[in-house]
Amino acid sequence: MSHPNTELIERFYAAFQRRDAETMAACYTDDVLFSDPVFGKLHGEEARDMWRMLVARAQDFSLTFDGVEADEQRGRAHWVASYLFSQTGRAVVNRIDARFVFRDGRIAEHHDSFDVWGWMRQALGVRGTLLGWSPLVQRAIRAQARRGLAGYRHKQGRA
Repeated sequence: MSHPNTELIERFYAAFQRRDAETMAACYTDDVLFSDPVFGKLHGEEARDMWRMLVARAQDFSLTFDGVEADEQRGRAHWVASYLFSQTGRAVVNRIDARFVFRDGRIAEHHDSFDVWGWMRQALGVRGTLLGWSPLVQRAIRAQARRGLAGYRHKQGRA
């Protein structure tokens, strides 16, 4: 019998596989903290909207996950997302390690880590290969991702 927080992580990623952002969002506490190398830190509804935006824009998307482990306080998982990057139409296979903190039966913190330069090489091609290692370029990508999220939230009437 698995721990309820293991089942929570599995429910989150199974919903992601189905592109069900509302079930994903329901796995989070109201004040969730999310972080990753592209979006940086997102809180609460902003984090839930990131998933809504990514699910809505996903093209040729598939996801696998494994290595799910959790106890009362913390958890982790490994997941792989395959998709077309919408801005370039290039295929991306992103391998992500996730860490979680739980509170009251939901995810209170979700931290994703992955190789940003590797992601940029796939998503941006030669430009990502040549410049993706640069902190300046990585900051520009993060700013672009945040602008995209802000635009999505504005269209949804939440910004």
